[in-house]
Amino acid sequence: MVFYDPTGERYGLPTYPFKFAPDGLLTRRQLRTRNLRPGGQEPAAQIMWRRGKRVAYLFRLDLALPKRTATPAQQAAIAKALTARRTCPDCRQVKPYYIPRRTGSCLDCTPGVN
Repeated sequence: MVFYDPTGERYGLPTYPFKFAPDGLLTRRQLRTRNLRPGGQEPAAQIMWRRGKRVAYLFRLDLALPKRTATPAQQAAIAKALTARRTCPDCRQVKPYYIPRRTGSCLDCTPGVN
């Protein structure tokens, strides 16, 4: 196996081929599906594939922390920003879709779209 280096001598980090990572090591995406985050830890190992052009870092599951949740103020700011993306600057109506950046106004206000 080309990318099998459990000691990390060749690649600097313990390296495994695709789908050969040991139990207890997860990628960021795998942590996210479990509602966890790396929590500041450095990668413990890596997976390499496609002739070394693709790398995914692995983190220890036992050191992972729960994902942070947004505060009520942050959630309000996000809601306000998303509403602004749906508000047409010309007619000031809130649309059920995001205003296209290409035209800068809603489909009703954009000439030639109707």
